[in-house]
Amino acid sequence: MPYTADSSRYSNMPYRRAGKSGIKLPAISLGLWQNFGGNQPLENSRAMIVKAFDLGITHFDLANNYGPPAGSAEETFGAVYKKDLVPYRDELLISTKAGYYMWEGPYGEWGSRKNMLNSLDRSLARMGLDYVDIFYSHRPDPETPMEETMGALDHAVRQGKALYVGLSNYSAEQTKEAVSILKALGTPCLIHQPNYSMLNRWIEDGLQDVLNDNGVGSIAYCPLGRGQLTNKYVDRIEAESALSMSTMKPEAIAAERVQKFRRLETLAAGRGQTLSQMALTWALREGGVTSALIGVSRVSQIEENVKALEGAPLSEQELIEIDAIMQNIGDIPW
Repeated sequence: MPYTADSSRYSNMPYRRAGKSGIKLPAISLGLWQNFGGNQPLENSRAMIVKAFDLGITHFDLANNYGPPAGSAEETFGAVYKKDLVPYRDELLISTKAGYYMWEGPYGEWGSRKNMLNSLDRSLARMGLDYVDIFYSHRPDPETPMEETMGALDHAVRQGKALYVGLSNYSAEQTKEAVSILKALGTPCLIHQPNYSMLNRWIEDGLQDVLNDNGVGSIAYCPLGRGQLTNKYVDRIEAESALSMSTMKPEAIAAERVQKFRRLETLAAGRGQTLSQMALTWALREGGVTSALIGVSRVSQIEENVKALEGAPLSEQELIEIDAIMQNIGDIPW
């Protein structure tokens, strides 16, 4: 049966302006970093992508190396796009990135003009697209001049293969330099994509100020701390703490740490939320990011995460309590 998007898809999703641009992002975006590769059933990936769109998630975030295997997430998205989403192309915000290793030889990674532009061509072919909405430099290249990498982003826009450009994993100082170069080229930076969660707040030490000062939006990847800010993780570390031979690091399952996560769960429950929902509410609080990029393995997780948007804003007292709990909790993924 041909797919028809839910007619109420724009009823409940809030959209937030990215910096000073004309683009608005859904408060929650879908990342295809994992669980959408060629090692996963296509129908499961399709179900998650179309459900996300039905719930008002218009932004789908990819990169050349997403899979596994590398490149296969773009192929998966391309297959779903061709089957279901072509009529909705103008409603979609599709992004991809280049910078991490993709092919053999000296031009298969980092930020050279050759790698960036060749990678974009490959990404467009895998997805069956004429252009992407956002093309990112996935990581700063310590050996290639910033002017060359930013020049490649600018060229992609001038070629009509990208509408906007972004940065990911750039420090505050690197971002400041990159944004300045892009502005001079006439292709302003739309957005920065950092790792950001209650467990990893590094952007508050300068990067967020750079973005605010320059009118650049932000979208957080791993807002759930790679699964740590979920009830599943808390149950796992508590169970592991009772074992004589644990598969996790000793510091991950220390009794004091388990107790901290349980306190977070209790605080979330008092708000009528799961831990993951509260973590998303926190990331999207005033002074947080423009959009939170979720990673999921099943449709129910998308539905749960979107329901986070129904929760009340965190009060000042709740924010203070979260800060106290998070002291020395440690960022220790699975």
